[in-house]
Amino acid sequence: MSISWGRRLLYAAVAVVIVAYTVLAHYSNAVQARDLGAGLALAPVITIGLILAWRWTAPLLALLLAVAFAALLYRYWPVLAKHFTWVYLLQDCGFNVLLAAGFGRSLFAGRVAFCTQLADRLHGPLTAREVLYTRRVTAAWALFFALIGAVTVGLFLWAPRNYWSLFANFCTLPLVGVMFAAEYAIRRRVLPQVRSVGIIATVRVYLARSY
Repeated sequence: MSISWGRRLLYAAVAVVIVAYTVLAHYSNAVQARDLGAGLALAPVITIGLILAWRWTAPLLALLLAVAFAALLYRYWPVLAKHFTWVYLLQDCGFNVLLAAGFGRSLFAGRVAFCTQLADRLHGPLTAREVLYTRRVTAAWALFFALIGAVTVGLFLWAPRNYWSLFANFCTLPLVGVMFAAEYAIRRRVLPQVRSVGIIATVRVYLARSY
């Protein structure tokens, strides 16, 4: 299926934003630009929080929450700017911990593994072999994000901050890409009969499931 020019422009804009954010984040760590670093570290959390507040609460309550958060941000900005690298660390680790926990939690008894749920929506109904494979993939992703989080903390605590910044800003996303590619290659060998679905289609299914 061909992709419209509108979607291509949207994907290109997202890619530009990600690259710009990554470069600026590393720059702020390299030169200790505290205000810039604090703003960049908090931007994803604030954006996600505002979106969720708008979706899950009444508009007036969402506005009040935004105002209250802005007041807290103004009050504690000097502290946040002074310790902005810790804010970065909490953002990175929080993201990885949430992903690891999300994948891992779906493996508990009585639950359906996360990747099994996605595969069932894309290819279902699944065979017993496909269910077993997607369950193992879910475990692999949980371990992957747990390891990324552990390496991030280790570099932050025991390595020069530039090394930590380089890993957090320039290695994490490529490693996710490598993980996707490795899983795809393994799936083609283990389950050659399964129709291949791109990452974008998978993300669409995930978002549809989430909302």
